[in-house]
Formats: sequence, structure tokens, C-alpha cells
Amino acid sequence: MSVFLVTGANRGIGLEYCRQLKSRGQTVVAVCRQNSDELKQLSVRIEHVPDLSQEDSISDLISRLKGLEINTAILNAGINNVMDINSLDPESIRQQFEVNALAPLLLAKASMSCMSYGSKLVFMSSRMGSIQDNTSGGEYGYRMSKAALNSAVKSLAIDLKGQGISVGILHPGMVRTRMNLMSNGIPPEEAVGNLLNRIDQLSLENSGTFWHADGSVLPW
Repeated sequence: MSVFLVTGANRGIGLEYCRQLKSRGQTVVAVCRQNSDELKQLSVRIEHVPDLSQEDSISDLISRLKGLEINTAILNAGINNVMDINSLDPESIRQQFEVNALAPLLLAKASMSCMSYGSKLVFMSSRMGSIQDNTSGGEYGYRMSKAALNSAVKSLAIDLKGQGISVGILHPGMVRTRMNLMSNGIPPEEAVGNLLNRIDQLSLENSGTFWHADGSVLPW
């Protein structure tokens, strides 16, 4: 039995990760700002963290996890504040950088104290962080923050290889969740099933790869 830590666990993709990992018989540590009835029904360990972009909140979480070895951390929490060039909101862009890029990097650094050789760090990104793939424009804060995340995590994969920690960067596809208001995407159940296949296949040999959930490699 492995221990999985999942952030943004109270709804959407994070909740479905917890559900499927629980059904696999894994130990799940669900990290979220606010609980939900759906999460409570899973009977997993729930850790409330008010703000994952603040180092004191992260330190408090890690202290609560002392003595627990994390085999895989899935850093899924994120926000998307939609904007185009005519509605640029500098404060919103800064917030998206903090939540989508800085927070997962800080948590990854802190989580390493709970990891050993063979552990995995998985970052939920988006193909909207791909500069080459951008053919529709807009979404300034989200695209910029996810591109920053991709850059940071690529460096992290190089830095952690010697410690035996493999790093994955994953795009879930178009998924019907509350965050993106997608009505024509695939259901979270299908997306997470695909994502777990990618995590199962993650190794030191392919660490640092930017994957679509369907297994294809995405451009930077």
C-alpha cells in the first residue's frame, strides 16, 4: 500500500483522484482549503490548509505529516481567472502565479522531507502553458502561470534525479469541472483514469516529460 498526497482534493479532478486511489486500496492524504461532503464520504485522511502559497501554512502541514512517508504527491490545486487583453487584471495575474506556479513548487520542496528514493512528484499543469501550442490567445494569467510552472518543474526534474525522485507534468485534457465550466469535456472519472496510467508509468527515465493524459507528449 502506497501513500498518496493530493492537493485541491475537495472537488473536481482532485476529488476524483482521491476516489480512484481509495478504490485501489491506497492511503490518501487529501489536502484542501475547505472540506466537501463528497470528500468526507471517502473516509480518507483530510488535512485543511488555508493557503498553500504561504510558507507557514506549508510548514504546518509538513509538521502534521511527520513520520509519514509520501510515495506520490499529486499537486493539483489551481485557479483560472478568465481574462483577455481588454480585461487585464494585474492583481489576478499575480494571484494565479502564486497559486498555480509558486505554491506547488514550495510544497514540492517541503514534501521532499517526507520522500525517499523512488518517490514521485506529479504536477497538474495544462497545455495552455505550452507556448508552441497557443493558437487561440487570451487567458493571460492562466497561460503565463502554467508556463512558469512548466519551466520550474522541468528544472526540478533535473535537480531531483540524483535523489531518485521522478517528476511528472500532466495535462488532464478537456474535463467537465466547476473550475473550467466545460460542458463538452470528458468526465473527471475518465480523465483521472488516464492520468493515473501516466503516473503509474512515471520513472526516472522519463522524468520531466510534459504529458497529455492520453499519453502523448506535449510541446513546450
